[in-house]
Amino acid sequence: MATLAEIRAKLQSMEPKQDSNRPKFQGDNAMYPFWNIPEGATATMRFLPDGDPNNTFFWTERNIIRLEFPGVVGASPAEQKKVTVQVPCGEIYGDTCPVLTEVRPWYKDDTLKQQAGKYWKKRSYIFQGFVTSNPLEEEAPENPIRRFIIGPQIFQIIKQALMDPDMEELPTDYTAGVDFRLNKTSKGGYADYSTSNWARRERPLDDAEMQAVNTHGLFNLSDFLPKKPTDVELKVMQEMFEASVDGEAYDADRWSNYFRPAGMAARTGDPNTASSNGTATSMTSPEPTPAPAVEAAPTPTPEATPEPAKEEPAAASSDGTDILAMIRARQGQ
Repeated sequence: MATLAEIRAKLQSMEPKQDSNRPKFQGDNAMYPFWNIPEGATATMRFLPDGDPNNTFFWTERNIIRLEFPGVVGASPAEQKKVTVQVPCGEIYGDTCPVLTEVRPWYKDDTLKQQAGKYWKKRSYIFQGFVTSNPLEEEAPENPIRRFIIGPQIFQIIKQALMDPDMEELPTDYTAGVDFRLNKTSKGGYADYSTSNWARRERPLDDAEMQAVNTHGLFNLSDFLPKKPTDVELKVMQEMFEASVDGEAYDADRWSNYFRPAGMAARTGDPNTASSNGTATSMTSPEPTPAPAVEAAPTPTPEATPEPAKEEPAAASSDGTDILAMIRARQGQ
């Protein structure tokens, strides 16, 4: 387990850069849906270390790209509705991301910035721990160690406290750690968690919590990130991106074996096989509201500091279905 000093040193060394990682969900109820707590309510959490001793942090980072389609090829007019497919950002693996390679130059054109934000990577963080005060009426899983998908707004509160010299112990310490109070309010029509804070008093884990750690063990958080896309999957991501920008419907015959909306079976092969990266989702998927916050709308330099963005950017208006061709023409491609 890394010390607080090691975490601070690593956070400081990463400050000029924008680090990244990957996404995946599993179909159990270990994920705590804090975004469903009522406005004005507070959920209290106690974060735990990563089960991977090689991870300096007690979280792991993931980046996703959301590709929206107006419907599905072959569906009747009555069945047509918007669907969204999530794909991992290729840059999180140290590779070129076909989507960001296309989108990054769009920020140089004021008329394309809004459209670029729609396809820019969304950053969130996977944590684990206990829910010690829960305003939700839910059936808790047998293993009380829950997973949390934390968005950038909450993460900044966590990070700022870790860099505060007044915090002398790791908040995940079993005997000298502190709880985290997640407060939900609203601002501008979106969920707001900016008043969340750490408890002021240390609290050792109680007997039941220690028993859970000893019985169930800690998750390796990287297990909930997707595998690196193959060359074929990268090409599929590029095709899907182009179709999404052009306003085309999702083509299950072409793409469902690789990436698909939640609830859709692959059209060929084993229909029970999960999508290749475990990140497919639909518009009605219980994805947390804070997690999709837009990360890093870059200025002309590739690694520039991002422009601030709302949790869910509005889609750019388009006066045609060939916007992608228009964008490329502007760039002289």
